[in-house]
This record gives sequence, structure tokens and C-alpha cells, in this order.
Amino acid sequence: MYQAILADAKFHQQLLVFDRDLSAIARAAGCHRCGGTLHSARFARKPRGCPAGLSSDYDQRFSFCCAVDGCRKRTTPPSLRFLGRKVDLATVVTLIAAMLHGTTPARLARLSAVPGIDRRTIGRWRAWWRSTLTEGPFAAVAAAAVVPPVDIARLPVSLLERFAGDLEGKLTGLLRFLGPLTGGTAAMRAF
Repeated sequence: MYQAILADAKFHQQLLVFDRDLSAIARAAGCHRCGGTLHSARFARKPRGCPAGLSSDYDQRFSFCCAVDGCRKRTTPPSLRFLGRKVDLATVVTLIAAMLHGTTPARLARLSAVPGIDRRTIGRWRAWWRSTLTEGPFAAVAAAAVVPPVDIARLPVSLLERFAGDLEGKLTGLLRFLGPLTGGTAAMRAF
């Protein structure tokens, strides 16, 4: 079931549409430091785990730069496609880590072979889920927003279960929830 979403180009194109909406909101808000106009400063990413059939726009990370001389502060809006500076797509990091719940050595070998991801990378993702959502400024807000508390040992599955709808709806809800972790410092200021 998770593997079908990983290969679904339509779902990933919808995430691009959501990212465009988030970037339009960030651009309209202006520079968070001086209020100046923001100019496009997209940058190319080389995301791993993309399904076939995605447009080349999918590889662009939306970002902006203040037009005011002396400020030039960069604004990177939240994203549903990328988890901060990670190279692998947010869907890949989330769903592969979710598939690891209750893993056996044989299942881990299958998981790392299917998308071509090294098992050490998968181990880093598991550590990311357990440390990012339990430490730092986002953790306090996330803990307050999710009642009863999620089972840290079962992340991200225990967090996916908190969102309504089918798997695509749950995944989209989770990626929106993680938005402050995916943008620049302006996104974290909301907390």
C-alpha cells in the first residue's frame, strides 16, 4: 500500500501544487525581517525517490530573496515534498520509515533494496524521526497538538494514525504538520 503511493506520480504532482500554494503565501507576506518584496530564488534539488513521469519543476525548491538592499534575507517556505535539507523526498523518508515498524532483518533487506536506499540511510531516518519530534522547539508544539501523545517508538506510524482519511490524506496531513521543519527559520518562528 505504501509502495503504491511512492510510485504514484499524480500524488507527487499534487504535493507540488501544495508547495506552490505555500510559496505564494510566503511571497505575499513579504520579507519577515524588513517587510520588503520577495524575489524568486528557486534552487535545484536532486531528490531521490521520485516516481517516473514527474515534471522537471518537481526538482525545484521554492525560495525567495528580499529585494531590499542591505537586507537580502532568504525566505524558504514550508514544503510537502522536501524535509529540510534532506535529499530524499519527504514521502520516501516517511513511508519507508513507517514500513520499518515491526521490521525483521529480511524485511529490512527488502525495503532497502526496493527503492535503492542503503540500510544505513534508513537507520538515519529512524533516528531523525525519534530525535526531531522529541527534541527542539518543534517538539513542544507537536506534543501539545497531538493528544494523547504519540508512541515515539512507532514514529512515524503513530503520527500518521492521528490524521483522517485514506493513506494519501493521512500522509498529506502529516506532511503539512511537519511544514515548520521543512522551511527556513521563518517557518520555525511560528513556534
